[in-house]
Amino acid sequence: MYWINLALTRMGFWITWALIPIIVEIIPAIVSTIKLMHLHLHQPKLVPPGKWPWVTIIVPVYNSEDTLFECIRSINNQSYPKNAMQVVLANNQSTDDSFGAYAKAQNTFPELILRYVNTDKGKARALNTAIYESIGIYVINIDSDGLLEKDAVKNMVLKFENDPSIAAMTGAILPKWQMVQGVKGLWHKILAKNEYYEYAQAFLSGRTIESSKDQLFTMSGAFSAFRREVLMETFLYDIDSIGEDTDMTFQIRTRLGKKVVICADAIFYVEPISGFSELYTQRQRWQRGELEVTENYMTQSSSLKRFFNNFLVRRMIIDHTFVFPRMIWTFASIVLIAFGVFDPGRGDVVSADLLAVCLCGAHQFCQCGDPATKISQRATLLPTSLVGDTDAASLPVRQLMDSVGRHH
Repeated sequence: MYWINLALTRMGFWITWALIPIIVEIIPAIVSTIKLMHLHLHQPKLVPPGKWPWVTIIVPVYNSEDTLFECIRSINNQSYPKNAMQVVLANNQSTDDSFGAYAKAQNTFPELILRYVNTDKGKARALNTAIYESIGIYVINIDSDGLLEKDAVKNMVLKFENDPSIAAMTGAILPKWQMVQGVKGLWHKILAKNEYYEYAQAFLSGRTIESSKDQLFTMSGAFSAFRREVLMETFLYDIDSIGEDTDMTFQIRTRLGKKVVICADAIFYVEPISGFSELYTQRQRWQRGELEVTENYMTQSSSLKRFFNNFLVRRMIIDHTFVFPRMIWTFASIVLIAFGVFDPGRGDVVSADLLAVCLCGAHQFCQCGDPATKISQRATLLPTSLVGDTDAASLPVRQLMDSVGRHH
């Protein structure tokens, strides 16, 4: 009777309170882990084409003097045949010496087919101009401040060539691990490492699961690829939206009814985030872009009646409605403990575990990232032993995914 009384009168509240993260986070994480392992064990074998098709790589350039040359070097180091790659640098009104970096690359990498075009200001305008300059069967766009993993282009083309139903795909974005390790300052280092694991979870877990169900919400603006013929069926990039990458995803999947997936073993490495100010600006831009695009494309399909048969409705509710009760739960839990609702002498033995859950919830909320990461919060946490002493620029995604399977 003592234990029953304890459970009902003193632990009942905490048990009920703890059910929220169990239902919202832990159960989905377990299900997602199983799905990821199944997908990893049943990957189709990709057959290389008899002749590699032409590919155009578009690099929008805006004040990229410091990063452009290394970006071009990473293109030059691709395992894809150089005589089948066209590189178009779309300069949208740079005020620094980005052209000098291009000229240096021309002299350093004479085998690359490089073009430099001037466009109106704005990334979307630069991309649209460069698309008309492209000659490749496939068009890949990357940001000028990152580096392609050496097999990234080949892996994307392999996936296109083996599945004609794929119209477009996003690559995987990861911060460079060596730069993450070199970040100075405790809080900045915590932020940089948190960003690394968030991106790994988002692309190697969340978007992989979305892609398997043809429910990818958005392609990454930093690294995406298209069949050129499909691009020419769209309205091209929306110059009036800050979410031009999400708009393009909706154009291809919703308006044209074509397939958009992720190529998780095509990796693009970026620099770690510079601080909390950039984090706030970045996440605000992502959320604004998401709301803008969904307003344009979901006016007729945003009814709650479609919650179970329309993944876009579920996504918007989870992103912009459920976030408030989740936030209240997280911080209310900490406040309840701080105000003495938990008293070790009374025997509230579940509170220690609950505190850990609260901290985990706070960690997730503070990420404020792609909601796909929350689908499998624990499914793809990569062990430090895998990445701690490894150059991120040469870390193959297969190794990451194999480690996930062993880790769980």
